[in-house]
Amino acid sequence: MQARTILKLRVAQDAHVANDIAHAYDRAGARYLDYADGAPADLFDFGGGYCYGDRRVWQAIEAKLVAFAEAGQQRLTVLDAGCGPGTWLRRIVTRAHLLGIREISATGFDISGEQIAIARLQTSALRQLPGVSLRFEERDLVTPLTEDDASVDLCLCLNGVLNHVSAAHRASVAAELARVTTGKLFVTVRTCGSPPSIFIDRVDAATDFHHDGGTDRLEIELRDGHHVEFDLHLFHAGEVRSLFAPHIDIARLSGLDIFHSRFAPDPRWNPAEDAKDAAFHHDLELLEQTYAVDPHFIDHATHVLMIAEPQQVMER
Repeated sequence: MQARTILKLRVAQDAHVANDIAHAYDRAGARYLDYADGAPADLFDFGGGYCYGDRRVWQAIEAKLVAFAEAGQQRLTVLDAGCGPGTWLRRIVTRAHLLGIREISATGFDISGEQIAIARLQTSALRQLPGVSLRFEERDLVTPLTEDDASVDLCLCLNGVLNHVSAAHRASVAAELARVTTGKLFVTVRTCGSPPSIFIDRVDAATDFHHDGGTDRLEIELRDGHHVEFDLHLFHAGEVRSLFAPHIDIARLSGLDIFHSRFAPDPRWNPAEDAKDAAFHHDLELLEQTYAVDPHFIDHATHVLMIAEPQQVMER
C-alpha cells in the first residue's frame, strides 16, 4: 500500500475541535481563497466555486448597504463570523465606502490563523481608508461572542461555517449570532442534498472522499497523499429554521443554486457558449426562483440562505 500522511481531524473532545478544523484550513492556505472566492483582484466577478450563490447573497447584502446609505446612516458595524480569507468583508467595506458611509467598523474572525493572515494581507489597502476600522482576529465561533447585544448592523456567517459546528454547540451559536445583530443576519449552510464538496479545496484535489451522514463525518484522500477526516454536518432547511427562529425573525429561507451548478458548462468538455445560450440561462434563473423555497427542492440546493432580523426591525 502506498505510504500516506494522515491528518486525523477528529471531534473526539470539544477542546480539540477548533485546532482540528483550523489545521485543515491552515493547510489549505491560499488554495482555499482561490477555490471559494476566485481571483482576489476580481472582487465582484464572483469567480469562485460558489459563484451563482455568492452573487445572490451579494445582491441581498448590497441592497441592505444601499438602503442604509439612503437612510442617511453614517456609521456601519459589520461582523463576519468565520471570515476565512476576508473576501466578504472586502466587498462590504469597499461598497460601503463608495456609498459614502463615513464610519465603517468591520470585524472578521476565524479559527484558522493562516486564513486570518491572508485576510490581513488582502485588506492592507482598505485598512488605510479614512473612516475605516477593519480588523481580523483568531477566534472560535463556539465561544460566546465578544460583541455587545444589538451592536452589529450586518452579521454574516457564510460558506458553510455552521456546518463545522458540532450538535452540542449549534443552538448556542445561533443564539449568539442573533443576540449581537441589530440590522440583518445572513447565514448560508451546505445542505444534505447538495453536490459533493470537500470544503477545503476543489473536489478534484481529492482522489476519494466519503461523508457519513450518520456520524457527521467526512473523510478525504487528497492527491498529495494526505488523508484528512473531520466532523461535518449537512443541514436540512428545517434545521436552520429551528435553530434561529427562537431568537430572531426569519425574513427569508431559500435554496441557493439548485440548478446552475448542475448545468454549468465544463470547458474541458463543453463547447464555448454563445448568444443563443442566454435564453437557456434566463430560463434556468426562472427555475431557481420558482423552486428556491419549494420543500421538495430546497434541501437539494448547494446552500440554504437565511436572512433574519430582530423583531423590532421587522415591525418598522
